[in-house]
Parts: sequence; C-alpha cells; structure tokens
Amino acid sequence: AVLTGARILAEIGDDRTRFDTARDLKAYAGSAPVTRESGRSRRVSHRRIKNSRLAATGRHWAFAALTASPGAHAHYNRRRETGDRYYAALRHLFNRMIGQLHHCLTTRQKFDEAIAFTPPTKPQLATAA
Repeated sequence: AVLTGARILAEIGDDRTRFDTARDLKAYAGSAPVTRESGRSRRVSHRRIKNSRLAATGRHWAFAALTASPGAHAHYNRRRETGDRYYAALRHLFNRMIGQLHHCLTTRQKFDEAIAFTPPTKPQLATAA
C-alpha cells in the first residue's frame, strides 16, 4: 500500500497545476475512455497511449481496494452487474479513485470513504448503464 501510493504520487508529480482538471489526470493515467465518432457510428474504447507505469500501478491500486474498501467493492460490483467485464470494471474503479485523488490533492482535504463511495440513487443507476 505504501509503495503503491508512493508510485502513484511519483508518476503524477509534485506540480499541482500540471493537471487542471480530473479529466486531464484520468487521460494521462489511461483510465478515461476514448470516444471516436464518425457519422452514425460511435466507438468507445480504452486508451492505448498513456503513462504505462501509472496505469499498471492504478490497476494494482484498484485491485487492492477491492478487499480493503467496502465502498470500492460495492462500486465494482455495481459495474459488474451493469455488464462490465473484469478489466473494464476495474478500470472504471481506478478512474473514479484517480478522480477522487485529484480532488483531495487540489482541495487539500483528507479522503473520506463515506463521501467518496456514496451509493447512487435509482435514477443514477439507469443512466450509468
């Protein structure tokens, strides 16, 4: 856990202004999906160009969170129930966690699992699928 956190922070860097939004950090980490649209077709896939070390450490971080965090495990299970496969659900969990990390770093707040993994209401579940 200590080495994973140190690796993630080392790959992100110490410049707080490097990533203006969480979306920028997610794209850098490779957890945000890529949407390609052309006419009537639309394809959503995973990023191939990314910081590979951060992406690998993020997969490890998300996998470790499944056993350590009840909120992360519940989020992962919700993604699996909506039809995501193992790696897609794990990547989505990492995407959410890296967004939370960006929020904590920019606002200088401590992580609170009760706030970070609040269960969604029923209308939000329908739009997530």
